[in-house]
Amino acid sequence: MSESENDADTEEAADAEEEVEETQPAAEDSPDETEAQPEETEATEAVADEEADEGPRFDEDVMPDDEADLLIPVEDYLSAGVHIGTQQKTKDMERFIHRVRDDGLYVLDVSETDGRIRTAASFLANYDPEQVLVTSSRQYGRFPAEKFADAIGARARTGRFIPGTLTNPEYAGYIEPDVVVVTDPIGDAQAVKEAITVGIPVIAMCDSNNQVSNVDLVIPTNNKGRRALSVVYWLLANETLDRRGAEPGYALEDFEDEL
Repeated sequence: MSESENDADTEEAADAEEEVEETQPAAEDSPDETEAQPEETEATEAVADEEADEGPRFDEDVMPDDEADLLIPVEDYLSAGVHIGTQQKTKDMERFIHRVRDDGLYVLDVSETDGRIRTAASFLANYDPEQVLVTSSRQYGRFPAEKFADAIGARARTGRFIPGTLTNPEYAGYIEPDVVVVTDPIGDAQAVKEAITVGIPVIAMCDSNNQVSNVDLVIPTNNKGRRALSVVYWLLANETLDRRGAEPGYALEDFEDEL
């Protein structure tokens, strides 16, 4: 199942729903592939955060439409390192990439990130809060993912995703959500696999190196950096609450875990 190639309408919930195609069950993996493991170490997350600490290169990293009406100033996106990708690029993510730096890092287009946050929020606002599941195996995604779940009334499964959580009714922790939000399709591959198996849509935060064939709605972002993940989950929470007609009263600091 692939995400629609058409650009998402970031202001209409109805258009957001059109992006989500009917999910088809994926082929069963062999027994030794039951639980997918992250391909990158926590050291990668630290590197992503250090890149953000160096500060944005405003003369090069400001996106083509720097006057766009964004949720936050473009400088705030860049300062948090939301735009910082990896040194790998997949064909799936090519349309979300602004440029490649001299050091080989791909730079994501934060105007696309901003628009996809709005689209995802419009989509999530159509679900009962308790039917939304958010997952994060990545260390830096766990706190903001849990805060996001708490803010919108969703459920969170952070750390190791137990096989059978979505597919085994005999498991004590079995749940039946209607939509899953994942921090990284690589680290959260088990959650993605099970969501596909039971036929529920997947919203994923995807970096330049991610494959998105099993993702229904991509939010292009640095999904390894602490500050970047805090910003994206904070914006997604407030936008979801706003589209429900609730007061989006959370501050970025609420989503930032202490080191």
